[in-house]
Formats: sequence, structure tokens, C-alpha cells
Amino acid sequence: MKEKIILLLSVLIGLAAFWLTHRYLNNERQKLFAGVEKVKIIVAGRDLPSDTVLKFDDLATRDEFKTAVGENIVKPDDLNLVLDKRLRYRLKLGEPVWWSYVEAASRRKPGLSPMIRSGMRAVSVSVSGAETVSGLVQPSDHVDILGTFSLPSRTVPGEMETVTLTVLQDVSVLACGTQLARPDAAGVSSDPFRGGGYNMVTFEVSPREAELLVFIQHMRGLGQLTLVLRNQDDVSFEKDLPEIDFKKLEGARIDLNLYRQRVIRRKTNL
Repeated sequence: MKEKIILLLSVLIGLAAFWLTHRYLNNERQKLFAGVEKVKIIVAGRDLPSDTVLKFDDLATRDEFKTAVGENIVKPDDLNLVLDKRLRYRLKLGEPVWWSYVEAASRRKPGLSPMIRSGMRAVSVSVSGAETVSGLVQPSDHVDILGTFSLPSRTVPGEMETVTLTVLQDVSVLACGTQLARPDAAGVSSDPFRGGGYNMVTFEVSPREAELLVFIQHMRGLGQLTLVLRNQDDVSFEKDLPEIDFKKLEGARIDLNLYRQRVIRRKTNL
């Protein structure tokens, strides 16, 4: 009987400790967030693939801290401005609807700045038509950025070697020249295949990526950047991509051709 009483008291003490801890943490949380204003934002009400024509049932609202909401997020007052507009990029359930994700949506502020997501940066890189898939890279496209550089050899002192490597993968294009990703911006061509017509491409990148691209820009005398166009819905990431130099060229050529035939072309007889 005594053991049962002790066990019962232990359970009661444990429950009391749990309740007191929960109450303390809840009070501390309320103190921490006291006075922090929340606002409603528009979010995806379900998983939305790219090219979805937005309807009322596709969208929902959620509360978000005002300090975490930038000018590029659609708010309930602007709901009618995005209805019946086409979605550029896919959204998962609960993700915010960005102005830059919606085709032809009216914006309150002109220019590029409202299109940049909070925490990201816009950086422009000088390119030529040959470096931009014959000039067919357009605003809202996704690209990989490759660099080819002439650098001091790491194996032969005093010699230079040419190396090609992938600098960044799956980067969003905000603008080509002065052509912005907003289809309603002045001067935007309605022909997506017009090609050429610009020598600067502006990317949306993180601050650290911006530093990397600016540094590479100042190495232009030692090499060049090339843009590799990808499907905008392809979010895959290739790990451990090798650097390609003359020494690796022969082996890479053989391995890549075998991979293409076996995996990409699905030729099982090789």
C-alpha cells in the first residue's frame, strides 16, 4: 500500500511539474512576442503547379509577423489583383504568394526592387549572346551559372591551366537588360523567342552568392561565365560536380557518353 501511495505521489508531482513548466514557457513566450504585430498574407491553399490560373479556392490566408513580411508578398487587400492570373512557379501548400510569382499582376511600386524576395539580392552580370543560350535566356527563367577560368596550375608551378566548373545552380533570372520579369512592365516584348537584345543579365541571389559573382566579374580577364538554361520546374541539384580541365577531358567524355546512352537515352544493351 505504501509503495502505491509513493508511486501515485510521484505521478502527481510529475504532472504538476509538467503543468508548471508548460505555464512558465507559455508566459515567457507571451512576453517575448508581446507587442509584435502580425498581418495577414495570401498563401497557397493547396499545392499549386506552375501555370496554374489562380482562383479564389486556390488561395488562403495566414498570420505572419509584420517584420517578416516584405513588399513582395501579396496581402488580402490585393487579392483581386492576382485572381485569374497565371502562376509562374509552383507553390506548396501554405507558401506565401509572391508578386514576382504571378504573371501580369499589377504592382504598386515600379522597378526591380519589389520583385526581390526578402533576404535576397539582385546582381547583374555582363554576358554575350553566346553565353546566354543564343540570347534566348529570358526573365523568370532558371539557369545554372558555369565559369571557365585560366588559373595558375596547382600541379605545375609557373604554368596556367583552363578549368570549367559550375558556380551556382538553379538561379532565378530577374531581368535581361532592362526587360524585367514583370510582363506588364514597359518595353517587354510579347515574343518569348525574340532572343538577343541585351548584354546584362540580373539574377536573384543570396548576399554570399552576390559576393561570389562580383568577385568573378572582376576576374573577367581570366575567364568567362556561361548560362545553362533549365526547366523552371526542375529544382534538382547535382552534388559533387567535378572541375573539368584538359587532363580530365578525355575520361569525362567517355564516362558522360556512357551515362547519356544508359541513363538519359535508356539503352539497356550497353
